[in-house]
Amino acid sequence: MNYASTRDKKMRMSAAQAIVRGLAPDGGLMTPEVLPRLPGSALETMKDMSYQQRVVYILSRFLDEFSARELTSFAAAAYGGNFDTPAVAPVRQLKDGLSCLELWHGPTCAFKDMALQMLPHLLSASLSKIDEEKTACILVATSGDTGKAALEGFKDVARTRILVFYPQNGVSDIQELQMVTQAGGNVGVCAVVGNFDDAQAGVKRLFSDEQLAHMLAERGYFLSSANSINWGRVLPQIVYYISAYCDLLKSGAIANGHQINVCVPTGNFGNILAGYYAKQMGVPIKTLICASNENNVLTDFIKTGIYDKNRPFHNTTSPSMDILVSSNLERLIFELSGRDDALVREYMSQLASSGHYQVTASIQQKIQGVFAAGFCDDRQTEQTISQVWEEFGYLIDPHTAVAFRVLEEYRQSTGDDTTAVVASTASPFKFCTSVLNALGVKEHKKGVEILDQLSEQTGISVPAPLAALKGKARRFDAVTEKAGMIEQVLEFLR
Repeated sequence: MNYASTRDKKMRMSAAQAIVRGLAPDGGLMTPEVLPRLPGSALETMKDMSYQQRVVYILSRFLDEFSARELTSFAAAAYGGNFDTPAVAPVRQLKDGLSCLELWHGPTCAFKDMALQMLPHLLSASLSKIDEEKTACILVATSGDTGKAALEGFKDVARTRILVFYPQNGVSDIQELQMVTQAGGNVGVCAVVGNFDDAQAGVKRLFSDEQLAHMLAERGYFLSSANSINWGRVLPQIVYYISAYCDLLKSGAIANGHQINVCVPTGNFGNILAGYYAKQMGVPIKTLICASNENNVLTDFIKTGIYDKNRPFHNTTSPSMDILVSSNLERLIFELSGRDDALVREYMSQLASSGHYQVTASIQQKIQGVFAAGFCDDRQTEQTISQVWEEFGYLIDPHTAVAFRVLEEYRQSTGDDTTAVVASTASPFKFCTSVLNALGVKEHKKGVEILDQLSEQTGISVPAPLAALKGKARRFDAVTEKAGMIEQVLEFLR
């Protein structure tokens, strides 16, 4: 299977090339030329498979350059003892018609592990398949979770270096501590003055800097990405939506063919896009509900067809969603426009020059046929954490709380009581301050001691990867303005 750029569908790459390069030379996102459909018996077939087996079953349909033996080896390594449950991404039923898809059982306690434990294996193999002799430098912009997950996935991986940029004062204390204490001889971390969009825009500029590319090539490096602009990030995320449906089948919560709704907290649109691809492949997903915090650019877009980033930026208690430029939306527009690359180029040009664009009535209608959307503020997020804890004895983080709140409001406004799955994207222990506030605890312990405080308050054990932060020394303290990001890359790769 080949992959095409969203901005020039004549620009084609193999899967290995798309994974290695991350971003098309024209700035477009590589997308499969054909989205494979699952055989009619696939969901029943996968019902009794392990998560690792489901990974191989699905990825093999997109990665024909990779043997079943290779993919089996990758899946075993990516989703083995580094996850704290054999189920990898378990579905937790809270009541009839409502379940949580827990995506935070990996080594960094966030859903990004689901892709970033697999991506290094795919990338390393791809380097060999395309006979690339240079070392890949992975550049990452993170709103909190991607950075640590990428660092953990790529640490000490041969023929790779990884440099992560995160917004100064724009991630939780635990998220920052996870990154700046990261082990590994090939890793680097740097804070950027500004917000996530500043960091993301800066990374994209680095990818388009021809002079930088030439300088790095002379040093034996090329740039690649571990953000969800890389198809190798999105692809493993498709698996857990399909897996969740299979688990619901296996438990008897639904019958095969029974539709479900899926509510996803999202900022960059990558996580919910993977759900869209799962639906297009044949999973009976009725509606994908896009849940946003106060940075509700996606809610407005889905409801109006107008994407407008020209609005105040809010630092919220769900920082991984504090995003105003949702990169993966480009892939959705490409699909719903009938793969009209010229139209996508025009929209992306308008976004770059004026900060907004408006899709056609036809595209808007197609979006609203698949997606619903809503948002909530920090006060409502806090209330939801408390309500879910009181009703179910189930502890959730602020991002997951946003999804619960939006789902509840969607059900109330539409009367749609279709069986629903909420994507739970992070351990609540990554956001101790917010969770404790929601539980009525206003005085907080300092540093990593707050982990034990939340554990004592709830009776829930601190996840081992976070407990291991105690006593770790800070390794990285670099801070840069946006304009200085290129110097950080050159210093890192000197």
